[in-house]
Amino acid sequence: MIGRLSGVLLEKNPPQVMLEVQGVGYEIDVPMSTFYNLPNVGERVTLFTHLIVREDAHLLYGFASESERKAFRQLLKISGVGARTALSLLSGMSVADLVQAVAAQEAGRLTKVPGIGKKTAERLLLELKDKLGTELMVGVAVNRAAPASSDVLNALLALGYNEKEALYALKQLPEGLSVSDGIRQALKSLARG
Repeated sequence: MIGRLSGVLLEKNPPQVMLEVQGVGYEIDVPMSTFYNLPNVGERVTLFTHLIVREDAHLLYGFASESERKAFRQLLKISGVGARTALSLLSGMSVADLVQAVAAQEAGRLTKVPGIGKKTAERLLLELKDKLGTELMVGVAVNRAAPASSDVLNALLALGYNEKEALYALKQLPEGLSVSDGIRQALKSLARG
């Protein structure tokens, strides 16, 4: 299994990229959430990968974060959901949005993603319930330090807020806050809400 690749980005043709790793060019399909965060062609990038071996092909899928890959793998376990559907879902919504939609059992949010019908959305909600959690919220961007949001989320959960409240407060925070400022602002928004 190929779990991670680090190399130079050679091509960007949505949804596929080509990554050169020590002279070998890997064609990797990525969700648009990962694609939009990729550096320029010619720069170095690291992607978490998932390899699918079929009778007629070896397909490599890449993700900006471990949480995206975990969500992808969880989606693949659902009957009737293949790699294309899982990639489409992760292209149409972030892992945080997916976790929130599943926690709130909101099929309407899932059906907004192209290729996801009402029946598929309901099956996703049923089968993902209790399988997606805060561990998927860690690590959201390519080649950047893990965001402070995961520490803020853990702090809010430790303070007794439920997952839905903590995720709501995280969504209200601007990017780039330190952990202490993030906790402070999240607590203020929860006090107002």
